[in-house]
Amino acid sequence: MKVNVRIPATSANLGPGFDTLGIALNYYDEYSAETTDSGLEIEVVGEGVGDIPTDESNLVFKSLSLVFEKMNETLPGIKLTTTNNIPHGRGMGSSGAAVAGGIMLAAGLLGKQQSLSEQQLLDFATVLEGHPDNVAPALFGGMTIAWTDPDGPHHKQLSVHRGVSPIVMVPPNQMSTKLARSLQPDSVPHEDAVFNLSRSALLVAALISSPELMLPATEDKLHQNYRASAMPETQELITKLRELGHPAVVSGAGPSVLILEPEPEKRLEVQAFAEKNYPHWQVLMLAVDSKGASVEVHEE
Repeated sequence: MKVNVRIPATSANLGPGFDTLGIALNYYDEYSAETTDSGLEIEVVGEGVGDIPTDESNLVFKSLSLVFEKMNETLPGIKLTTTNNIPHGRGMGSSGAAVAGGIMLAAGLLGKQQSLSEQQLLDFATVLEGHPDNVAPALFGGMTIAWTDPDGPHHKQLSVHRGVSPIVMVPPNQMSTKLARSLQPDSVPHEDAVFNLSRSALLVAALISSPELMLPATEDKLHQNYRASAMPETQELITKLRELGHPAVVSGAGPSVLILEPEPEKRLEVQAFAEKNYPHWQVLMLAVDSKGASVEVHEE
């Protein structure tokens, strides 16, 4: 039996929506798992070759094996291949994609034996990732609102306005998510919290129906400024783009920059600006992925 899975990149901590709003991007990692008589074989292709472990500590395999454990199923021998396109340590959800990929591989392998609900998929992913805001769009696509309560993680998937076409600018350097999160204060001023509440609500409206509001909707006082010292070039780029009228934000934990520019001619302006002033950054002209994870199962 062989299962193939494709998982989209994501941008979480979307503007003012820290730890809540995320969006799926049409840029993908692909994973395959084939059952064998025994043992574990892992091949890594693309991003992370030489750095990603090829033993049981591999994050895709850990995610796959967690599902089998939680479902009280015996894990067979596995030949795992990961084809990684999503840049690592850049704020595009590479770890979330690995977690979602392993879980969806497990869902495909279990097949008719154990059908997994959306809630179970999100539960398992959140156990491994720690928070649901980037695994939710990786699993379900579109824009997602994620939250937790005493019953666990939850999500609401929303369709994004067709005028919203993300641009991601990716620097050559990485940024540790752990470091980025460590720069957050334990508390913020009341007026900043109120500011972000208003902008988060506005961002949902901008993304689903009113993209002309994207510039004010992507303002943030809750997390980006606190992390600026760890990624000065990212902060410089965001400031310049916003001064030019482009809705630029940190993508995920950074250091990539996400621009949610709804006007086609302004998208070309962003591309030209980036190529002229930041030639060492990669510019990805993307779209929103509306479907999330996809699975193909090949029975033998």
